[in-house]
Amino acid sequence: LCERLLDEVLAVVGARAEVEVVDVSADPELEREYVFRIPVLSAGERELSTYPLDAERLELFLAE
Repeated sequence: LCERLLDEVLAVVGARAEVEVVDVSADPELEREYVFRIPVLSAGERELSTYPLDAERLELFLAE
């Protein structure tokens, strides 16, 4: 499931932004925060999408 979201994100983002994959299960704080929303796409503190990808929201973020 995580790989699917990543593939979809990369298809939308292209070369417009850098994408970093973080293993939420490796960080207890992140795991507590996102336990029911994995996989999750965020930019800093801003949550952009879970799965399935909200491509429209991601496009709006990239346009900012």
